[in-house]
Amino acid sequence: MRIGIDVRYLSHGLVGGVHTYVSQLVPELLRQGQEHEFVLYADTKRPCELGELPPHATLRYLPWQSPMSSIYLDMSMRRQIAQDRIDVMHFPANYGFTSPGTRCVITLHDEINVLPLREIIRGHPKRARTMAMMIYLHLCTHAAVKRADLLLTVSDYSRRAIARHVDVPLERILIVHVAPARGWQRVEDVQVLADIRQRHKLSKPFVLADALKNPDTLVRAWRRLPDELRARHQIVFFARHADLRASVHEAVEEGAATLLVGLPRADLMALYSLAQAFVFPSWFEGFGVPPIEAMVCGAPVIASDRGSIPEITGGAALLCGAEDDLAIARHLGDLLTMPELAAQLRAAGFRRGAEFSWPQNARKALAAYQIASQSRPALPATKTTARQ
Repeated sequence: MRIGIDVRYLSHGLVGGVHTYVSQLVPELLRQGQEHEFVLYADTKRPCELGELPPHATLRYLPWQSPMSSIYLDMSMRRQIAQDRIDVMHFPANYGFTSPGTRCVITLHDEINVLPLREIIRGHPKRARTMAMMIYLHLCTHAAVKRADLLLTVSDYSRRAIARHVDVPLERILIVHVAPARGWQRVEDVQVLADIRQRHKLSKPFVLADALKNPDTLVRAWRRLPDELRARHQIVFFARHADLRASVHEAVEEGAATLLVGLPRADLMALYSLAQAFVFPSWFEGFGVPPIEAMVCGAPVIASDRGSIPEITGGAALLCGAEDDLAIARHLGDLLTMPELAAQLRAAGFRRGAEFSWPQNARKALAAYQIASQSRPALPATKTTARQ
């Protein structure tokens, strides 16, 4: 089988959940699918991250000159797909279009792009460029889903949410999970951990949190803790950038928190391994890989009960409402004062984290390609936008 994969996410210098999915899944597909031929489609905005490829894989660079090139390639790359005689084409970043005769598999990571348009734009800045991008992605995703032979998504929560917004039967939406990056593991080396503490000036035991995931609730919860607990501990926030909500900077100024920006993966693994708890009061997740990263590294997890989080954490985390600072404070107080509870949660987290892996995900994706190649069941059209 000749399998095509759109890997343009790996030639744009992007970060985030979709980037993790593409960057981790594609190398594992190449390792496990040696009986197939792969053609990977990047563009020339930046060098592709994949590096040297095995003999059964070809990297095809498409021309990129400006932001409009991405839109042009969305519409025109089907000609190259036809020339390459691709049997199954996988678009792992929510939408894409193939030529007639090529089966199309799309990974739709969550329901956001297929929500009614008014719901999509509600939470975004009302700038012309942002609005144009939201509308473009919404229209492209609806059109792509209408033409796709098979949809993949990352959790059962996302699977059911997508089916509520597009007329696709559940059996035509298959689950290929996300997982921590290959090589992600608990750091046990005492010297490495000591160096991390010294380099980032972490003199106290700490609670770790993603500063982009609803930090306000954690900061409010922290202020509810007894004075003696707050005096003996601190929050460590990590983030990709420093453009964050005011609560994070206020907590740093008060001396309650440290902010670490742009951490390398090795540092983040060590921080997870050192943390007394990882707090993740996220408003929405189609999958939510940080709690699983924390579990693999042995950090007890406190998380919100929204989206896919209860499903993904699988009973190995303490859950509460995303805005329930009182419950988070109670959970934190218990974890920081009850070593037996922390040990129980840590053991449950190790077991749950071990259930997610990229080799397993790649096997599921290859099986999905086989299903798509064997039949071409026409998916029903997406629901019209009249209700939007």
